[in-house]
Amino acid sequence: MKQHALQLYDYHVWANKRLFDCVRELPQAVYDQEIQSVFPSIAATFAHIYIVDTVWLGVMREDHFEDIQAASRKAAEAANEKSIEEMKALFAELSERYREFFDSQENLEKPMAPKHPAFGRLDTRLSELIQHVVNHGTYHRGNITAMIRQQGHESVMMDYIMYLYEVE
Repeated sequence: MKQHALQLYDYHVWANKRLFDCVRELPQAVYDQEIQSVFPSIAATFAHIYIVDTVWLGVMREDHFEDIQAASRKAAEAANEKSIEEMKALFAELSERYREFFDSQENLEKPMAPKHPAFGRLDTRLSELIQHVVNHGTYHRGNITAMIRQQGHESVMMDYIMYLYEVE
């Protein structure tokens, strides 16, 4: 049986793909349209998820803070004004980097202690950081769903239970 943290991450990738496929079927304007919401557009929300996922991969790899900041800036540049197809490709490439990292780990329950200049040190486990990435993505996929509906379109179900039914 797959470790729970890896299954959660697979759900994250699955849900992102479902949402990308949904948005791709909508008029292009829906993706770029500036609206009053948590983020100014669906495109900006996807970019945010991508940037934050990039940051957390660096944290999990225990990269230096300066390197994580540089990766964040590079991710922001990469995600800037990308089409839905280009953004989907960025997410696919990033998920491959996550998988390579996970494959290199002997223990997803290993203790970790990331340090943040403003928040300090956090004693946690790698599996909890994976869960955080998934939770963060779920929150913002919900934002995107609301933005789609706000523009008068249907979204797609991305609940974890739907993932479980599909992969069963």
